Amino acid sequence: MRGVLVGVVGTVVVLGVAVAVAVPEAKEWYEGRHEQTSSYATGKAAKSERESVPRWLPDNAASVEYAMRTTGGERILKATLSDARLPASCEPLDGKKKAPAPELSASWFPSAAANGAQGRCGSYYVSLEDHTLYAWQTNDDWIEENRRHAQ
Repeated sequence: MRGVLVGVVGTVVVLGVAVAVAVPEAKEWYEGRHEQTSSYATGKAAKSERESVPRWLPDNAASVEYAMRTTGGERILKATLSDARLPASCEPLDGKKKAPAPELSASWFPSAAANGAQGRCGSYYVSLEDHTLYAWQTNDDWIEENRRHAQ
């Protein structure tokens, strides 16, 4: 009887470890399978190849990195601009409203980007560090933008 009990306990321990390892990996796979990341030489190339890249991105922007969730409106973008100014169509961020954190992450996108938010370009929050533009859109802002265009 003792041998059977040891065998059952051993099996339960092995299964517990397997579940503890497999569940987080399965969750990461499931969440990640709805994300797409792309790189483009220029803003013009990005906009011509992917309709969801914001139209306010300058055509001459270089080294464009873009990530999006296919099941919603979450987006992040990084691009090098020719000058250290936000695109002309962008507006300064209202000092009373704090920018929300991006809902996606990537190795090329700073995790504290919301702390440096300087403006809004359409439904995107933006920050500019020297010539590098960081932009992000939340799902809620995407929904609101689509609602405005539908009216």
